Amino acid sequence: MGKRPALGQVRTGAELRRWYWLKDELVAGCRARSLPLGGRKAELLERLATFLDTGRISRPRKACPGSGSVDWVRGSLSPETLIDAGYRNNRNVRRFMEARVGPHFRFTIGFMAWVRQNHGKSLQDAATAWCELQKVKAPIAEDNQFNRYLRAFFEANPERSMEEARICWAWCRSRASEDGRHRYADEDLRALGR
Repeated sequence: MGKRPALGQVRTGAELRRWYWLKDELVAGCRARSLPLGGRKAELLERLATFLDTGRISRPRKACPGSGSVDWVRGSLSPETLIDAGYRNNRNVRRFMEARVGPHFRFTIGFMAWVRQNHGKSLQDAATAWCELQKVKAPIAEDNQFNRYLRAFFEANPERSMEEARICWAWCRSRASEDGRHRYADEDLRALGR
């Protein structure tokens, strides 16, 4: 499989996709090539891969127009506050949600996806949705390899610790993958014996 190259040494989109990259690394790769830096990790990967293969510069997807009318950081939030394009996860929103659903509230992947898809709904709707999402094992997006890995790791090894999971993940992502997806395999436990 070989050792992971430095991002600056990668010359094709296919080679770029074989390895696991941190978002910061992809941002640095885009910056070095004067590419736009905005967007999610998967968008940055595709923008960089497209540039390597074609030389074309793809622009980030535009968010909903306007920055919104709610001050999500310092504003007073109520159950009637509507989620808008300016919504951001932060301590103010966390305080509101903890008051509505309890101290066990967390910004989960499923909840964040719900928020992105439900501009115009209220924070009360968001609190209700969060509670509903906690009742089901929410699917993890394909591009969130770390959380998919953790779920599979702990399903196979419920007695293992988070520290052990992170060691195995680091070992797994240090190797190339033919399809760019790094998945848990029992052989990853070898990393714990090193």
